[in-house]
Amino acid sequence: MLEEAIRDFRRGKCVLLYDWPGRENEVDMVYYAGFVDADKIYELRTEAGGLICFGTSEGVVKALGLPLMSDLISSYKPLNLLNKRASYGDVSPFTLWVNSVDVRTGISDVDRAKTIAKLHEVVSLIVKGEAEEGRRLFYEGFYAPGHVPILAARDLKVRRGHTELAVLLARLAGLTPSVVFAEMLSPGTSMSLNEAEKYAEKKGLTLVTGDEILKALEGARDHDL
Repeated sequence: MLEEAIRDFRRGKCVLLYDWPGRENEVDMVYYAGFVDADKIYELRTEAGGLICFGTSEGVVKALGLPLMSDLISSYKPLNLLNKRASYGDVSPFTLWVNSVDVRTGISDVDRAKTIAKLHEVVSLIVKGEAEEGRRLFYEGFYAPGHVPILAARDLKVRRGHTELAVLLARLAGLTPSVVFAEMLSPGTSMSLNEAEKYAEKKGLTLVTGDEILKALEGARDHDL
């Protein structure tokens, strides 16, 4: 199924991505950010239903000088919120929430697509070695807080979540680490794997698991993102 997922991803089709039973036990709908437009944001919003996020590598985030939200919160001691974790134990990969300066309010499908398109441009510049131009475009072209959260895929020794798996899928496809995703929801709860498999079959989509992605990395020098 991974080969099919990679093929679909390269063609701008969404892929459904499941992590593990002992973790979130959830399925995300994932797109390569280079193909995202207002129609795909609408699909993420209506067909998936979870929070629409932009993900990239930790290296890109560091090149931009963006702080992890967990670090910002920990620096403000009165909040005392980081002594607790999500039930699956991972530290949040969230950095800043941003809007492109070209949007109206930032929340519409068109506006979020504009923000994501410009984020993809920034990431592409950094990956090509044009970090200074990427940083200039980012700091001149965005403001915060906004409506698109930027998530940093961590080293797999630190975190193995949907953000990491989605960025790895892009890299396995030979694409820039630039992805957009949202959790698949059912009425009142997260969509189960069984429901997601039926949804994928009905819609002609590919569902890939975290184990399949990690297996594809076997034999590499390491599992760093």
